[in-house]
Amino acid sequence: MKYCIDLPNFGAWSDPRKFAEFAKQIEDAGWDGVSVWDHILVWDGAEVADPWVLLAAAAMNTEQIRLMTMVTPIPRRHPWKLSRECVSLDLLSEGRLTLGVGIGWPTDPEFTRFKGETDVRTRAEMLDEGLEILTGLWTGEPFGYSGKHYELEEVTFLPRPVQQPRIPIWVAAMWPKKRPVRRAANWDGIAPILVFDPDSDRIDPLTPEIARGISGYIAEHRISEDHFDFAVGVPTPDGVDLPTYVAELADAGVTWWRDGWIPWSGTTYEEWEERVLSGPPTQ
Repeated sequence: MKYCIDLPNFGAWSDPRKFAEFAKQIEDAGWDGVSVWDHILVWDGAEVADPWVLLAAAAMNTEQIRLMTMVTPIPRRHPWKLSRECVSLDLLSEGRLTLGVGIGWPTDPEFTRFKGETDVRTRAEMLDEGLEILTGLWTGEPFGYSGKHYELEEVTFLPRPVQQPRIPIWVAAMWPKKRPVRRAANWDGIAPILVFDPDSDRIDPLTPEIARGISGYIAEHRISEDHFDFAVGVPTPDGVDLPTYVAELADAGVTWWRDGWIPWSGTTYEEWEERVLSGPPTQ
């Protein structure tokens, strides 16, 4: 099991210097990664930073932890621009980038205010096409693309990423929706994996039993025998011993535990910070 701290790219974390300083603190505390959300407008007047600038600042201030986006919505980005950002950060960090991707949420205001695509099925198509373009450009070979949503004349992008055959890609999903999980099975990992109750719009804790079911479903639909990451995080079930709970998740196939502060959790930020800077929840 590896351990990651998950931070929003708005509010207090919109300051790249503060983000970089905290990334160094959690690296020193024994965490294995830092992930950052990728939002552009949370609410009017919110202080929001570009996630790639935040991760670049963290890359310059750390040496070992992995740097991740959780998650980048490809449907509101140009895949060719995202390709340049990813490779630049991979070079800067000497191969420590993991790209988390999804269709983007919430639709309003992040798509509606900028006349972006509001249909989620269409965004799912754009995500799939965008991933084909990203991985094609990362090869450093001549690449062109003609799809339903994107057109790209043949072009060669250099330099190549440090990580070969490519930068790892994790795909977001909400269980029990199966299609996003099948999409993730085609890549290198699944995260964030949330258990969503559509009747109440509630996000429930992931139990080891549910995690085991997801692991089995991924195994059924995965073609590659390469390593696959399964990353989960808060919320946690009430009353659990965190190290024991995380160990049970590991037995169920989970490879990354992600921790982040949730304002409505009942835990103050100061309590959360003290806990995570004491190190990850290992037994």
